Amino acid sequence: MSDFTLFALTIIPLVLTPGPDMLFVLSQAMGKDFKSGMMATFGVCSGYLVHSVLVALGISAIIVSYPMLFNAIRFFGVAYLVYLSIQLFRSAFQSKGIRLSAAQTHNPIRKGFVTSLLNPKVMLIYFAILPQFMHSKGNPVVEGLLLSLIFISSCIIVYLVLSFIAVKVTEKAGFDQRKQKWVDATSASMIMLAATWLMAH
Repeated sequence: MSDFTLFALTIIPLVLTPGPDMLFVLSQAMGKDFKSGMMATFGVCSGYLVHSVLVALGISAIIVSYPMLFNAIRFFGVAYLVYLSIQLFRSAFQSKGIRLSAAQTHNPIRKGFVTSLLNPKVMLIYFAILPQFMHSKGNPVVEGLLLSLIFISSCIIVYLVLSFIAVKVTEKAGFDQRKQKWVDATSASMIMLAATWLMAH
């Protein structure tokens, strides 16, 4: 199994985890139509491109060049995965569901861009998790861009599918709580497995 495949398997549960970007995209789709969700997705992924360039052209090369810094960020990434997994497990056993605001902004592209640019979850993925799948013998720019492309492509697919589903939902108070609990528990288990794998390598 290649590192790119392992990276895809690691970030898929992270992409599926509800966060500021996903909730924003869903709120736009539920507030009006699929086009609004698509525009919000475009704005969010534009912000991801900024992170991609920063990592691929600078920060990733520095990280790979200094093993101590690389290992420090690696363990920080593992700690983040464990924390996120625990939060999801807690969410799965709580009675509260996820609530979405159906309020629609006048510029979903710009709002999505800012939302993703300032999203700490995305920053941690790019600066703590993505570099762990890069190698000092490879080209850090090429590897960083390829890994970023995998992440952004996954986000586009997930957000567009969720936007399509959201516009079909008549009740706009949020996801079905029982189904969301299963999603949270499954994602938490996958993330914990990813953290275990990263710790062992």
